[in-house]
Amino acid sequence: MSGDAHVDAMIDRLIALPEDERGIALRAMTGPMRREFNARWRAWAHGGQIAPPGDWRVWLIRAGRGFGKTRAGSEWVSELARTMPDGRFALVGATLDEVRRVMIEGKSGLIATARADRRPVWRASTRELAFPSGAVAFAYSADSPEGLRGPEHHLAWCDELGKWGRGGEAAWDNLLMGLRLGERPRVLVTTTPRGTQLMRRVMTLPAAVETQGRTRDNPHLPASFVEAMEAEYGGTRLGRQELDGELIDDVAGALWTRAMIEACRGRKPRDIVRVVVGVDPPASAEGDACGIVAVALDAADVGHVIADASVTGLSPEGWARAVARCAARHSADKVVAEKNQGGDMVRSVLRAADVTLPLKLVHASRGKAARAEPVAALYEAGRVKHAGRFPALEDELCGLAAGGGYEGPGRSPDRADALVWALTELMLGRRRGAGVRGLG
Repeated sequence: MSGDAHVDAMIDRLIALPEDERGIALRAMTGPMRREFNARWRAWAHGGQIAPPGDWRVWLIRAGRGFGKTRAGSEWVSELARTMPDGRFALVGATLDEVRRVMIEGKSGLIATARADRRPVWRASTRELAFPSGAVAFAYSADSPEGLRGPEHHLAWCDELGKWGRGGEAAWDNLLMGLRLGERPRVLVTTTPRGTQLMRRVMTLPAAVETQGRTRDNPHLPASFVEAMEAEYGGTRLGRQELDGELIDDVAGALWTRAMIEACRGRKPRDIVRVVVGVDPPASAEGDACGIVAVALDAADVGHVIADASVTGLSPEGWARAVARCAARHSADKVVAEKNQGGDMVRSVLRAADVTLPLKLVHASRGKAARAEPVAALYEAGRVKHAGRFPALEDELCGLAAGGGYEGPGRSPDRADALVWALTELMLGRRRGAGVRGLG
C-alpha cells in the first residue's frame, strides 16, 4: 500500500469512529498529523460540499449554520488557484472585515485550510491574497459596489449573500459584468438564506445550480451541539432559516406574519376550560390534506393551539379515525367539521369512527381568508398562543392574505382552515359575520 493510500485508509478509520472516540483521536494528533488530516479534505467532506458537475455559471450553497459552507468555498477556490496560475478571483462579503476575518483568515478560511506548500499570503495593504501558483484573489465589500466596477475576474466566491446591505444588488451586478476572463467564468455563493430581493434573484437565475442543506447534515458536528440547537430553535422561524437553510418570506397583505407567530409562542395551559378540534375534510384521498387542529381555552379566556394532527392521503375512514384519536387524546368537548366538501358523508364516517364524538357540522358561506380574518384579529390582540411549534400549520397561516389570496404551501390551507373552525367555535361562537352556518 502506497503512503497516500495508507493515510487515506487511516482517515477512513478515524471518520468511522464514534464521535467521542474521534474527538479523543483528533486531540491526540501532533500538529503535522492534524494538518495532514485537514489537508485531505476530500476524504472526509460530505456531498453538499463538493462542486456539482455540469456547465453551471452560479453555484448557490443555501444551507444552515455549521453545514460547512465556508470550508466548501475555501476548498473550491484553493483547488482552482492550484490549476489556474493566471487566475484572478473575487472574494466578496458583506464587509471587508468579514472577507478577511471569515473567508481568508478564519478557521475554515483560505489560509487555515490550505496545505503548507499551497498556503496563500494575505497582503492587507492591497487587499490581495497571493497563491503560490501565481493566482491572486482580491477582497471586495458589497457595501462598496463601485469597487467591483471595472475589475475583471475568472471566478468569484460570494459569502453570506443574505447579509449584503443596500449596495448588495449593485455589487452583484458589477461583479457579474466583470466576470469575463477565461472560458468558464463561475460564481460560488455560500449563504444562510434571508428573504432579500437579491437572494430571490440569485435563486431563480437560469444558469444556477443549488445545494441545500441543514446544520444536522454535517456529520462532523458534535451531536450534542446539533441536539441543543434543535431543542432550542427547531421549528421556529429562526431555526428553520439558520439551521435548516429555508428561505422564509412574509406574503404581502398576509393575515398572519412570521413575527406575529413568533410572538405567540407559549406552553400548554394547565387551567384548560374547554377543548375544540377543528376539521377541514379533503375532497378526495388523492387530494389535499385533512386538516385536524386541536385548540384549548384557558381560564383567562386565552386560546391555545395544542396540536396539529392533520393527515394526508388517507381514505375517509382513515382520516375520520385520526380525528377520533385527536379528540380522545385531548378530551375534546366538541369536534367542528366543515360539511361543504362531503355532505352527509362527513357525518357518517366520523360517527363510524367514534359514535360518541361531540360533533358539530358547519357550512362555509364565505371564503377561507374571509373566515380567517376575525381569528387573525384574536392573534393581533394577544388572545391566542401556540403551545409548541407547528411549522406546516404556521406556513399555511402566513400564506393567507386579506382579500382571499393564498400563497402558502400546497393547493389549499387545510390545516389553517381547521384552526379557523376550531378557534371560531371556541372563542367567537355564533357571532355575526363569522361566515359560518351551524348544521348541528
